[in-house]
Amino acid sequence: MVAGLSRDDADVKIETLLAEFYDPATGFDELGRCQSATDLPSPYSELLDHNAHMTVTVESHHGDKVDVVVHRHHRHTDEDGDWYVREITLQTQTTGQVVQYGIVRLNVAALAPEVWKRIESRQTPLGRVLIEHNVLREVQLCELWEIQAGPALAGFLKTDVGETLYGRTALIYCDGEPAIELLEVVAK
Repeated sequence: MVAGLSRDDADVKIETLLAEFYDPATGFDELGRCQSATDLPSPYSELLDHNAHMTVTVESHHGDKVDVVVHRHHRHTDEDGDWYVREITLQTQTTGQVVQYGIVRLNVAALAPEVWKRIESRQTPLGRVLIEHNVLREVQLCELWEIQAGPALAGFLKTDVGETLYGRTALIYCDGEPAIELLEVVAK
């Protein structure tokens, strides 16, 4: 963890991430109903309740490298910066099993141009790009979530609508600066 920072310092709002692709007026029902969680059942607690990259975690758990599939993406600028946002799934290389859904919101200015270009190419999972480019990074878990899957999330993770899934919001600091906000939901 970045020196002097605690879980309370991280400020990743799940509503901000969801609003990038889903309608707040419906309570984000298309994706699912989210409620804060404290104790997750195994293996979800091991997969989500830590300060590490999910790319590495799901690869270790499934014993296979993962590829990223970018379903939607856009870029916008506001008073807080130049943002690139994408909605993704991670799938295992060998079987193509979908193992994670995510929304990634990153501040383009916080990354070196070569790192940004690699991320923008949408060919490599974010965690792997940061690791391979030796970006000094710290992942800070913000909150754990219990999610009743809506039709969109059920479709992405190949499960039933209403199924209970688990996820987390996290913040990645790059070279000491808060740079990347994440919603990560693991498949059953």
